[in-house]
Amino acid sequence: MKTGRPLWWVAGLSLCLLVAVGLVTWVAVDDQPYVAPTPAASTGGSPSPALATEALRSFERAVRSGDEDAARALAPADDAAAADRLAGIVANARAARVRDFTLRYVDAEGAYADGTWQAAADATWQFEGFDRAPAHAEVLVGLRDDGGRVAITGFGGGDRVSPLWLSGPLEVRRTPRTLVLVDGSAAEAREYALRARTAVPVVRRVLPDWRRGLVVEVPASEDDLDRALDADPGTYDQIAAVTTSEDGQLTPDAPVHVFVNPDVFGGLRPTGAQVVMSHEAAHVATGAFVSPMPLWILEGFADYVALRDVDLPVAKSASQIIAEVRKDGAPRALPSADDFGTRTPDLGATYESAWLANRLLAQRGGEAALVRFYRAVDRGTPVGPALRAEFGLGVPAFTQQWRTLLQDLAG
Repeated sequence: MKTGRPLWWVAGLSLCLLVAVGLVTWVAVDDQPYVAPTPAASTGGSPSPALATEALRSFERAVRSGDEDAARALAPADDAAAADRLAGIVANARAARVRDFTLRYVDAEGAYADGTWQAAADATWQFEGFDRAPAHAEVLVGLRDDGGRVAITGFGGGDRVSPLWLSGPLEVRRTPRTLVLVDGSAAEAREYALRARTAVPVVRRVLPDWRRGLVVEVPASEDDLDRALDADPGTYDQIAAVTTSEDGQLTPDAPVHVFVNPDVFGGLRPTGAQVVMSHEAAHVATGAFVSPMPLWILEGFADYVALRDVDLPVAKSASQIIAEVRKDGAPRALPSADDFGTRTPDLGATYESAWLANRLLAQRGGEAALVRFYRAVDRGTPVGPALRAEFGLGVPAFTQQWRTLLQDLAG
């Protein structure tokens, strides 16, 4: 059964401040993982659920025991690539410390003339030390009739979540506070691991009680990111990174990770890349994935955290909103949810304006007051009462102060 993932919500958490060509700019922000084959359907006999169940149980045992040779033996006898893929998954699990891994056969999805077929399987897994509870998702398994048994060719594809660690061999980097999984080179893995390690203290300077840690997953391409998150093609084509649950669930204890679009992230300069990673880490630390708060607070606060100690003048870090104000005047109201849509024109200016709103609150009442305000709204306190409690003014008065700031910056 396909897991629902509300793209409007994911997109609301996904756009990050990107720094490129020396300026701060807002953007709506070949080793392919296995994709199950789709040859012509067979008119022959039905696949064997019993043999498929046996194969899945054997693979589950191989992952749990860390036995790469046992995993290789489950691939078709003449498919070395599948054997490498399955052994790589076991290596991923060992390096990332996957726990509570289970696979349960659900149903056949289709049998084909070449002897391959797909099955849906319920999978659970958990990254030890990082995830509060196991992920749970229905995944597709590629299978093949192979001399009286059913062999496994790979995982993922179709209209299901495709967990990155089940896609094949990855570069895995783990510290006590960060876990990074990269479908790429060792050099790329080192770079992403550095960004993740740096983001943790950046966030803790503002949120010192965050202790859970950060998981970052980097597919090989934008298309692979769409597949990993069961998103429509092109959903993340302008997005550098997204913070969302690994299995598409919308529960407070869902495993929430940062997923990177390497096609966008890879084009950033070092400062911009770090700001993106720190922004997403702030979302992880605050549980932003399930927060009902207005996006101008949620996104603006994450940028406040990420940009707090970055040495850039406001004229550069807010260049797009400044240009918009010079052209059309200051916005009449704080940004709405619609203003944060992934296809909204001038989205960069929207994010900059939200950052400036949060920065203004911190300047007015102090960083501790901004954090208390954020947490109060996150718990359900309406914005007006929360503003009055921490800063002594209501929404209209604050909006006017914010508009005045924008006008002053625009000169």
